[in-house]
Amino acid sequence: MTKPWIAAVGAVLTSFVAAAHAQRPLPIEAGDVVITGGQLFDGVADTLRPNTGLVVRHGIFLEVGADLTGRDLGPAKVVRLQADETVLPGLFDLHAHYAVDLFNAQRVDEYTANPLIFLGNGVTSTFPAGEVDPEGMMAARRRIERGEQVGPRILSSGPYFGSARPGWQTANETPDRIRKEVDDWAARGVMGFKAKGIQPPQLAALIDEAHRYGVTVTGHLDSGFRDSVNPRDAILMGIDRVEHFMGGDALTPDKSAYASLESLDVTRPEVTAIMQLYIQRHVYYDATVATYGYWYADKDPRVFTPWADEKSFLTPHARDVVEANLKTRRSNEQFHRIYDVKLKEIKRFYDLGGGALITSGTDHPSWGEYFSGFGTHRELQALVVAGLPPVAALKAATTNAAHAFGLGDRLGTIETGKLSDLVVIRGNPLTNISATHNVLRVMVRGQLYDARALLDQARGTLGPKTIADDDWWKGNVRFAK
Repeated sequence: MTKPWIAAVGAVLTSFVAAAHAQRPLPIEAGDVVITGGQLFDGVADTLRPNTGLVVRHGIFLEVGADLTGRDLGPAKVVRLQADETVLPGLFDLHAHYAVDLFNAQRVDEYTANPLIFLGNGVTSTFPAGEVDPEGMMAARRRIERGEQVGPRILSSGPYFGSARPGWQTANETPDRIRKEVDDWAARGVMGFKAKGIQPPQLAALIDEAHRYGVTVTGHLDSGFRDSVNPRDAILMGIDRVEHFMGGDALTPDKSAYASLESLDVTRPEVTAIMQLYIQRHVYYDATVATYGYWYADKDPRVFTPWADEKSFLTPHARDVVEANLKTRRSNEQFHRIYDVKLKEIKRFYDLGGGALITSGTDHPSWGEYFSGFGTHRELQALVVAGLPPVAALKAATTNAAHAFGLGDRLGTIETGKLSDLVVIRGNPLTNISATHNVLRVMVRGQLYDARALLDQARGTLGPKTIADDDWWKGNVRFAK
């Protein structure tokens, strides 16, 4: 069966080619969206240019850089931007946890408010990177795709492959069993797999079987400690992306990756060698730099200075619970040290030529103080604080991420024929990356939304309304809500 987006692309491109042969622009039709004015960062060039006109039809960019002079725009919805507004490709989060743990008890996937929070922040594509409730997440994805719920694209990951999955029995997870489960989930529409706490034979089977379906695999891996997989070995198996730890001989198998990373000298030759392996094998790296900055008291003000009241998205009862828990939360000084190392590591990788392989992911299951939709902007800031140019940070969350997920022919840049995901912000993110905070409008699947209205819809809705609801949010009533 032909997928709807394929049919839409085909219809639009057929008409566009016919018009090009006739050397005339297509007439504007009812249902088209025309966005004109402001500046455009298309994700192809490294600069802004005047936005003369974007024409969107059936969720596809019909024209980019359109000449609208003398054309009848009457049938279309026309959006005229101010001079200080900038159009960007829709943002990706390739480690977009929908999970929350408001009681410090057990994670649950929340897919009612979170989709609005992601989209209201300009994040149009999300990879959950291991789902607590894969059935519920798939159902949420289908509701969004059918237009029954508003939200970003959910690039389903299905369950974790490894000990991070509740109930995973390592001794029982044979390569044959892994392959069968990949077959089942691929048939159900999973778009990428995530390994965490997996052993070498299991990961080899996961990668091999996923690639039979053209599905990518990423991994939260370790050092080889206790029969874990060092990212170096995963790269040699053919893994597509790696999260958190670059691996290599600088992470020794006698201790965990965390223990090695907190004092890592990123100028060591072993670090250079693993970075060069990423580049040679074209493996993407999701450093999740900002993730480690959440966990200690004296946070980096360059990244964590608030610009929104994120706890306002909690119900009043949930906010009371979260604020009480925060009073007893301990500072994680190991993560403080790792955060400082991560800033140096990602700059080193960029300087060695790895810029096109850096992607953006948040990896912050929410404990109620912060939410991942806002976290995408913190990750962009962290990359710039590390020393990357703002354009490189933006490409990590757009162009690079789309290619890393095998979607570079459809998403990640604003080009004729691609899916029309975009975000409109106020300001110039190439001179001030924090301008991405100022999201005004967002488009996904051809639908244009007011960002503030999306966030207002989610405000005050996340979490238990009363103490009677607490059990589900503690994970005691599994997937029944």
